[in-house]
Amino acid sequence: MERAGQIVTPTGIVEGLLRFGALIEQVAPGPAPADRFILPGFIDTHVHGGDGGDTMDGAEGIARMARLHLRHGTTTVLPTTITRPWNEVMAALRAVRAAQSPGIPQGARIAGAHLEGPFINPHRLGAQPPFPIPATPALVSEVLALDVVRVVTLACEMPGATDAITRFARAGVRVSLGHSAADFDTATAALDQVRACGCVACGTHLFNAMGGIEGRRPGLAGAVLASPHAYAELILDLHHVHPGGFRLAQAALGPRLLLITDAMRATGQGDGDSELGGQKVTIAGGAARLEGGALAGSVLTLDGALRNAVACGASLVEASHLTATAAAAYLGLADRGVLAPGRLADFVVLDGDLAVREVWLGGERAV
Repeated sequence: MERAGQIVTPTGIVEGLLRFGALIEQVAPGPAPADRFILPGFIDTHVHGGDGGDTMDGAEGIARMARLHLRHGTTTVLPTTITRPWNEVMAALRAVRAAQSPGIPQGARIAGAHLEGPFINPHRLGAQPPFPIPATPALVSEVLALDVVRVVTLACEMPGATDAITRFARAGVRVSLGHSAADFDTATAALDQVRACGCVACGTHLFNAMGGIEGRRPGLAGAVLASPHAYAELILDLHHVHPGGFRLAQAALGPRLLLITDAMRATGQGDGDSELGGQKVTIAGGAARLEGGALAGSVLTLDGALRNAVACGASLVEASHLTATAAAAYLGLADRGVLAPGRLADFVVLDGDLAVREVWLGGERAV
């Protein structure tokens, strides 16, 4: 099969034909519509829910979320947990493992789970419910035995974190620092520890639930931005991060910045009341807030994040990297994230306004 358009590759936009079966076969230059853009399918490494479903709901919630985000061009997701009692967290992880194979019909591919909490700082909960616990060896072993967690968010300054970082990293789990009050030196040591274990470090939703940057107190955010090897997630809904914060992160991190949604169950359902981890949330004007006014996840989709990136000054090639290529590199998914021969034919077709018109998964049209 083939699709004609402006094909977005890491080195630039190629006007021509994308030829594919289950895998991409060729990017062939030639005449093509000027207002049709073909990009690699988006990859969301941090997504809680959508269309009324949540990872913590189990199989049905994961399916609803995966289908909603596929319709918005996201072809790979990591369903993400929230800080709840341990038995609920483990039940959600088992549901993600069960959903990986054979997958969700008409839903995004599931590349594993993101364990966000409960190994976090109780003083940096953000919108997480108050059920944090230490990362004991027994709990880490229980998680690793499932062989489903691909990313773990933890606070590196908490009891048990140093040992947990080593064990997760040596198992190939990406360790992302977040919901943390760590100072610059502690955070830098943790990022270096992950790398020394042969794995990849990250900062969870940069600037949020980690404090700000000051000249004398650069903190966790400063450590991530100063690191020569760490990646960072960023929620570009223009509520969580100012456009200037996005440009700062992009300048500091370059190809190691990836956009995420941190989307909750209310995503795709408009304004009104919803919940997150048992807490009441109100959605108004595109922002989700707890009763006290604090931001609570988002109702963002990655096609919206891509449009916001372009509005903030990123080129379409850069925006494609932010929403697909960077995440694939971070997770070690060498079979996707780029439109090139031999990669999965997971791609999205956008119109001149960068709205989703088609979504293809493994060479089959899904939207």
